[in-house]
Amino acid sequence: MGDTAFGVMYRCDSPPEQLPAYARLVERLGYDELWVVEDCFFTGAVSAAAIAASVTETLKIGIGILPAAFRNPALAAMELTNLERVFPGRILPGFGHGMPDWVRQVGADHPSPLAVLGETVSAVRALLASETVTVDGQYAKLDGVKLAFPPAEAPRISTGVRGPRSLRLSGQVSDGTILTECTSAPSVRWSRERIDAGRADAGRTDPHRLTLYAWLDFDEKREWARQAIAGRLVGGPKLPPGDDDLAEEIAALVAAHPKVEDLAGALPESYLDRFTVAGTATQSAASAKRLIDAGADSVVFVPPNDPPLAVTQITLAATELLPLLR
Repeated sequence: MGDTAFGVMYRCDSPPEQLPAYARLVERLGYDELWVVEDCFFTGAVSAAAIAASVTETLKIGIGILPAAFRNPALAAMELTNLERVFPGRILPGFGHGMPDWVRQVGADHPSPLAVLGETVSAVRALLASETVTVDGQYAKLDGVKLAFPPAEAPRISTGVRGPRSLRLSGQVSDGTILTECTSAPSVRWSRERIDAGRADAGRTDPHRLTLYAWLDFDEKREWARQAIAGRLVGGPKLPPGDDDLAEEIAALVAAHPKVEDLAGALPESYLDRFTVAGTATQSAASAKRLIDAGADSVVFVPPNDPPLAVTQITLAATELLPLLR
């Protein structure tokens, strides 16, 4: 699929001591990227990225995402320049709002999450570009800060966001956007429109990389994919407006099947094709291609939350699915 990159996530609920072997396996299987995450209160993504990069040779390491409210922009830039200088061209940093409950839990909530994200990303990008930065924002406050060891080439920073205002901000201040699991092809296009509006606001013409997390269930029964979708529809954030055509149908399904296990069995097969990369190689490839055609530059497979099963599935996908996509 042209220049599309294909990656795998190391799930936050996997033990950190298993990361080195997993990273080596992902590289050996021929994936382009490995993405580590920073959900509270699992493990730190910067240290995880360093571990993964240190045991591999060419694999790109994505950081998705650093909650902006947790990070002083100067310290974040110091961490990222360290990674970029030691592993040049291999680090794909991402920032985001973080989950509101978790942010409040550690006393890092702020009246304007948009300001926190925008000011953090703007300041970090400027510092990594070797600028001397002074900013007196609602959140970021720097006075003549300049990195002693800026990278030769600044890494491209993405934001992991989903709402319309945040997507527009991503187009204005970042180099890319990360979309979460359960994003359909229509939602990819809807997100691109908001990102492009922000880029137009800022007069930006440089490339904007769209990374998409996609649940992977490389099994013809697709049972785990059903559970994943049902869990999102029952207890997770609402689907974006790109899926408004399903709003009434989903509401009726959830009302009739309020328990995740019941809803999983009632989901139409079309939902599995739309919201996951699941099934046989042919089914999975068709779903992935729809996402790529809609505008995804990188598809990052999120395997089941069972470490042995995850290894089995990413291995099978590398052997049987990637050849159909490349």
